[in-house]
Amino acid sequence: MKLSSAHRTDPSPRSYLLRVLSRFVVCSTLILAVSVALKSRSRLSLLLPHLSFNQPTTMSYQQERYIAELAVQRACLLTQKVFFEKAKGTVSKDDKSPVTIGDFGAQALIISAIRKNFPNDEIVAEEEASTLREDKGLSAEIWRLVKDIKLDDAESDNILGGPLTSEESMLDIIDSGNSAGGPKGRIWALDPIDGTKGFLRGGQYAVCLGLMVDGDVKVGAIGTPNLPVDDAAPIDASTGVQQSATAGNGVLFSAILGEGATSRPLASGTLAASKPISMRPVAKISDAVFCEGVEAAHSAQGDNAAVAQLLGITAPSVRLDSQAKYCSIARGAGDIYLRLPVKKDYQEKIWDHAAGDLIVREAGGQVTDMYGNRLDFSKGRTLAVNKGVVAAPKAHQDQVIDAVKAVLKL
Repeated sequence: MKLSSAHRTDPSPRSYLLRVLSRFVVCSTLILAVSVALKSRSRLSLLLPHLSFNQPTTMSYQQERYIAELAVQRACLLTQKVFFEKAKGTVSKDDKSPVTIGDFGAQALIISAIRKNFPNDEIVAEEEASTLREDKGLSAEIWRLVKDIKLDDAESDNILGGPLTSEESMLDIIDSGNSAGGPKGRIWALDPIDGTKGFLRGGQYAVCLGLMVDGDVKVGAIGTPNLPVDDAAPIDASTGVQQSATAGNGVLFSAILGEGATSRPLASGTLAASKPISMRPVAKISDAVFCEGVEAAHSAQGDNAAVAQLLGITAPSVRLDSQAKYCSIARGAGDIYLRLPVKKDYQEKIWDHAAGDLIVREAGGQVTDMYGNRLDFSKGRTLAVNKGVVAAPKAHQDQVIDAVKAVLKL
């Protein structure tokens, strides 16, 4: 239907101008809204890493590893000082021995760093301060060493909390490593000097620290002052003896669950540059190299030899003290580590294995007990449900376990 000319209305200049202005305002508002939204999105993207939306996320433990590495590195400075001042020529451990001094001192330094950065975490450690409270002279000697140990880099040392404040606080810190362990919460496992005899003879020893969360090892750090820095350096009989004055030694190993394992030179200040490590490929099990403990009281060396013979391995076993064995196979300097029990009722301590277990697994290996079960760190201060330790390349783990079972008639 067409409107007659009487019903048509032509817009006046005023109404036309109002409509144009109205559309301009609407468009401007839309443009402004889009601009604000884009800016907000950009700012939100910067904030996202710091916001929680109650969604499941993958927890990273970069900060925990960094603190563990720095703390272990600082403790290694103390153990080296103790060795060169006191340990040369010492052949046994007693209450006043250099290794006792090193144990207490390293434990105090590491627990102090954990307390500074993670005050609510529990710690399972080997030593307690009751001996020091009874022996004032020994306590004073340890305090003399501990109070002066610091990293060369002031910022790194401050991150760890700086120097301890008093001898009494040192004793309290040592005693705070008394957690019972267990399946819940954040618990650190600390062995301040692993490899007593190795330390005393100037051979291999290690400062070992692992973080368990709900019974699962998430972070591991191991300082080995007497292992060669070169990951490609072969290990042999000489590696387990006098190495303390050898140039080019001192390695810091670490790992985060699911993020691989690394090594870096031990330093005295900031952390040195790291590089990834991995177990070497072994085409045939007969080409593998065994690592085992030096002390016959710690591992059944006769059984180890029988396992090697059954697997067709002819290369001589390399004997090293401490978790340096874990570190050596993790970077391809050896292939298999056996620790078979010498006593039926012996239970391994969690601090002797937590860090090394993770580092080997993150380097591509597998670690189980002699029955093929994963090590269970949730049962307290010991591996109460495991017997023995077998670490090997994943591809050959079952073959090694079968040989162990055959030798031990399991």
